Amino acid sequence: MNEDLFSHAAKERLKNRAPLADRLRPTRLDDVVGQEHLIGKDQPLRHLIETDKLSSLILWGPPGTGKTTIARVIARVTQQDFHEMSAVSASVKDVRELVAAAETRLGQAEAGTILFLDEVHRFNKSQQDALLPSVESGLITLIGATTENPYFEVNAPLLSRSTLFRLEPIDRDSILTLMARGLEEEKVKADSEALELLADRSAGDGRQALTSLEVASAIAIGRGEATVTLEDVEASLGVKAIRYGRDDHYDIISAFIKSIRGSDADSGLYWLSRMIKAGEDPRFIARRLVILASEDIGMADPNSLLVADAAARAVEFVGLPEAQLNLAQAVVHLSTAPKSNRVTTALTAAMQDASSPGEGRVPPHLRDAHYSGASGIGHGEGYEYPHNDPSGWVEQTYRPEEVESNVYYEPSEHGFEKQVMERMAKLKKNKESNATSEVDD
Repeated sequence: MNEDLFSHAAKERLKNRAPLADRLRPTRLDDVVGQEHLIGKDQPLRHLIETDKLSSLILWGPPGTGKTTIARVIARVTQQDFHEMSAVSASVKDVRELVAAAETRLGQAEAGTILFLDEVHRFNKSQQDALLPSVESGLITLIGATTENPYFEVNAPLLSRSTLFRLEPIDRDSILTLMARGLEEEKVKADSEALELLADRSAGDGRQALTSLEVASAIAIGRGEATVTLEDVEASLGVKAIRYGRDDHYDIISAFIKSIRGSDADSGLYWLSRMIKAGEDPRFIARRLVILASEDIGMADPNSLLVADAAARAVEFVGLPEAQLNLAQAVVHLSTAPKSNRVTTALTAAMQDASSPGEGRVPPHLRDAHYSGASGIGHGEGYEYPHNDPSGWVEQTYRPEEVESNVYYEPSEHGFEKQVMERMAKLKKNKESNATSEVDD
């Protein structure tokens, strides 16, 4: 009963107020949190904004990373007429009316027009085509914001006339800075573990972090407290806190990799779920899968690297939560693929030889012979082109003399690597046959 009263009080408190994220929206570039690579000191976008010399641009990044905030800052500092539209609701008629007004404004007051178009990827082809001539002529300076890859979603001519700026998920420290501002605005305090959970669950989305903090603050105040607790945050998020500190990060990723290496798909999926639920960076998970595909599978199933790479690309292109399906598919594929670490051991051995004593000189017949005068110093002399032989292979030396006989890669009998072993055995037999023929001669 008390919980219902607290929840009701929180809803009533929030109903008549602007969202915390809007109340904290910066009005100066110096107050924007994150995106230092774009708006930090001497960075390109900051320079264009401060000098009021913007050309058309596209702001591309995940939700809650500051696209609208940056556009609103531009609106405050520009001397041009600033208009804002949402691609969800704007029509071709709205675009044409804006173009007509821009022409009048330029002719009468010599003032330019900036259009901030939120969710520009939602503009259909006819809407984008209606806007293109004005952007192309410079009548309208477009600031488009999108969470989708503009190379796939934005009209190519429109994109080619715009500078693309990519915004990154807000880092953890910046999220904590945002929440400190939010606590001050809400006039409450918070337990450190409550803030840690909010930072973990925000996934680099500043707006989501502030929205969850606002709800948690309302719950705390509704029960007469001035400190946000872990339980308040759990209630605001609708989830229970999952232990995932620094040690857990390394322990769980270790268990994840070892489960896949051990061909246990169910365990791999379990640890994947633990990481996703705890707010682990999906790009970190994807990178580890790409590494594992070569380190623990290699030539036993060459397609595994393609699958892992495709999952990593899906994380960038689709993002969570949908990309968790792509990661899960990669986990199942890599877990059930035949395993081999022979590429790893081969590279390790070759690296040791590359660092060992010796000159490591390139044999003369392998040296670059494409430039004038190369043949005069013996470069390329004696090189035999394998494609000229009916078998597609010829016997010749490809390494420095001191390491010529060292063997690095020895394929296993697992999966596709068994076929590689058979081909290498055939080549070895040809070499031995050639050597015997030379002795007999």
